[in-house]
Amino acid sequence: MPTIRLFHEDIERLTGVDIDTVREKLPFLGADLERDGEDFTDVEFFPNRPDLFSVEGVARALRAFLNIQPGISSYETSPSGIEMNVDDAVIDVRPYVVCGVVRDLEFDERAIESLMNLQEHIHRGIGRNRRKVSIGVHDLSKVKPDFRYTAVDPDFSFVPLDFKEKMTMKDILERHPKGIEYGFILKDADRYPLIVDYDGNVLSFPPIINAELTRVTEETRDLFIEVTGTDENVFVALNIVVCALAERGGRVQTVKVRSPQDGAVIETPDLNPSTHELRLSEVRALTGLDIDAETSVKCCARMGLHADVVRGDGSEGDDVLIVKVPAYRCDILHPWDIIEDIAIGYGYDRIVPTLPKTDVVGEEHAEERRNRRIREMMIGLGFMEVQTFTLSSERKQFTLMRRRSCEVVRVAHPISEEYEMLRCAIMPNLIDVLSMNKHREMPQRIFEIGTVFRGEERTNLAAVSMHAHANFAEIRSVVDAILREFGIADITVIKPSDDDAFIKGRRAIIMLNDREIGVFGEIHPEVIRNFSLDHPIIGVEMDVDAINARPPSQRRRCLC
Repeated sequence: MPTIRLFHEDIERLTGVDIDTVREKLPFLGADLERDGEDFTDVEFFPNRPDLFSVEGVARALRAFLNIQPGISSYETSPSGIEMNVDDAVIDVRPYVVCGVVRDLEFDERAIESLMNLQEHIHRGIGRNRRKVSIGVHDLSKVKPDFRYTAVDPDFSFVPLDFKEKMTMKDILERHPKGIEYGFILKDADRYPLIVDYDGNVLSFPPIINAELTRVTEETRDLFIEVTGTDENVFVALNIVVCALAERGGRVQTVKVRSPQDGAVIETPDLNPSTHELRLSEVRALTGLDIDAETSVKCCARMGLHADVVRGDGSEGDDVLIVKVPAYRCDILHPWDIIEDIAIGYGYDRIVPTLPKTDVVGEEHAEERRNRRIREMMIGLGFMEVQTFTLSSERKQFTLMRRRSCEVVRVAHPISEEYEMLRCAIMPNLIDVLSMNKHREMPQRIFEIGTVFRGEERTNLAAVSMHAHANFAEIRSVVDAILREFGIADITVIKPSDDDAFIKGRRAIIMLNDREIGVFGEIHPEVIRNFSLDHPIIGVEMDVDAINARPPSQRRRCLC
C-alpha cells in the first residue's frame, strides 16, 4: 500500500495543528503509522484513496476531520487561454489527454518532493504502472503555448530528463532508466506519442519521460500539467494533482483540449463536485446506528463532503441526503461508499460493540475439513504448501505449458497481462513458484489445494517436485499414496495421457468411473526451459470435487 512521508514542519503548517494531534487522529481516517523519524512520520493509506497520496491531501482531510475546515473544499478555476491540439496520429497509440495550469506557486524542496511522490503513487495505482495513466509536470515559463499532442517516428530525438545530449525515442526506450522500466507499454507501437509547444520544443514523451527543458525547480512559479492515458481515469488524476497544488496556494486555470475528429473542445480540469442521493434509512441499516439526518450531515462534513437534507413525507427514516462529492474523490462509486464515510466521520471509536442477536456455535465446514486432511496428507508426503493467485494469464496457463487454449473466464479490465483470466489449472502457477526460487536448495516439493475455473468453479489438488533425480516412478508413488488416502486406489484406472505439458511415454491420466479426474508425469523439457529452469520436474493435478462426488457405494473411511 502507498506510504506517504509527512515532514512535521510541513504538515503542521498545512493543518494548523501539532504533529502529536496529527499522529493521534490519522488512524481514525484509515491510516497506519509506519515509522517515526526525527522530523518526519511515514503513514500508509489504502490504495482506494489516491487523494491522500500527498501531504497536501492528508492536510486537507485532517482539517475537515478535526472540524477546522469541515465540508467540501472548493477550488476556483479560470481560463488560461491555452489550447492542446490533438492529432489523429496519436489516437491509436494513447488516445486520452487532459491538461491544466497552476500559477503563482512558491516551491521549496518539500513541495517538489511531495509533487513527485504524488505522481509516482498515482502512476502505480490508478495509472496501473503508467499503462492507463501517466502525468507530466512542466515549467510553463520555458515553453511557448499552444501545445500539440501527436505521434512521431521512433527516430525523432530530444534531450530527455536527467540527460544532457539528444537521444532518439528508440534509444530512450533502450538506454534511459525510465525507458527500460516502462518501454513495455509501447512495445507494439510503430509511432510514439509526443507533446510539443508552438515552436516544436518537446515537453514530454508520454508515458516514458519528460524533456530536460521543462524540469521543475524551486524557481518554478507556473506549471503546465498534462495527463495522458487509455481511459477516463486521466480526468481523476488531473483533478487530484491540481487540487493538491491549490493547497499550496496555486491558482488553477483550465486548458482547452481540441479533438482531431470533429474539432470538439473540452476544458480541463473540471472541478465541479458530483452529486449522490441516499436515504437515511440506508445509513441506519448499514451502520447499525440510530443516527439522525443532522448528525449524518455533520459526519459528511468531517469527511470533506457536503450534504443537504430533503425531508420525507413519513418518518425521519424517509429523509434523503443529497451529498456533493469533490472532484478529487474517485473512491465514491456507490451510496454505500458515502455511508462508510459517514461511519468514519461519526467515529468508529464511538460505536458501542454489541453481541450478535443469534446465539450459535460455529463449526468447520465439511469442505474445509476435507481440505485440512488433504493438507496434512501432502505435508506427510514431504511437500510444502504454497498459495498462488487465482488470476493468471493465457501465456502461463497454455503457451508456456505447451497446452491448447480452451474457453476461459476473462477479466474485463486486467491490471496487467499477467492477470487477465481466472486460472483453469494450478500446476503452471506451482512451476512459476519454482522458477522464482531456483536459487534455493534442492529438492523442492510444493503443493496447493485451491480453486480453478473450467466452465464452473472446481477444487483441485496440484503438486510438483524438482530435483536432479525426479522421475516418473517417484510421481507414480506419490499418486498411489494420494489415491490410497482418498480411498479410491482400487477403483481408479491409470491410462496413457496425451497432455503435451508432459514427456510422451512418461505421462498418465487418472480415471474414476470412466471420468478423467487427474493427470501426472514428468514435465516436458520445453516447459522447464519456458519457465527458465534446468532441473527435472514431476507433477500431478487432480480434481478433488470429482473424487468427492463418487456414489455412496464407493465411499469408505478416507479423506473425502
